[in-house]
Amino acid sequence: MDDYESLIATTDAELLKRAWRNEKAAPEILQFETELVQRSREQIQLVEETVEEFTRNGIDPLTVSLYQMDLDRILFLLRSYLRTRLQKIEKYMFHIQKATELWNRLSKQEQNFAKRSIEDIEQHFEQSVLSKLPDRYKSHLKQSVTSEEDDMVPEPLLDTYVICRSKRFLGAFQLDERQLFYS
Repeated sequence: MDDYESLIATTDAELLKRAWRNEKAAPEILQFETELVQRSREQIQLVEETVEEFTRNGIDPLTVSLYQMDLDRILFLLRSYLRTRLQKIEKYMFHIQKATELWNRLSKQEQNFAKRSIEDIEQHFEQSVLSKLPDRYKSHLKQSVTSEEDDMVPEPLLDTYVICRSKRFLGAFQLDERQLFYS
């Protein structure tokens, strides 16, 4: 890989695209990319200011358009990354809350979102359904008080296939003792 390809592969936009793809492909929530998101937000603010300044100063509309296109691309990637994470949090909030390792993968804002969502759902379930059920069935986590596990908590399917792409040519490689793969 030459220097240009190496440089392109490590830009924040490419790193954000990789983080978004990884988050979409992973069955459970991954570690929040704090520094990358912060740098991307700063870059968005800088490019927005640049576009405004260029527009005010009458810079060539094509140049402004190129900056705006780059801004739109970064905004799309950041929004998609954050949206994917929020969808996972909404879907698996009870599972994430009870697993310390998963909970620690969330940003502070995501933890606050998850806490508020859990409180809202618990309150809604209690007011609409659970208060009308017999005591044995008044849990939103278990089917009944005799259940030993939280059998009503959705969990990600960790035994599913995940697609991956190597960053560089690997040649032949072996996943198990029976099959040899060529890339």
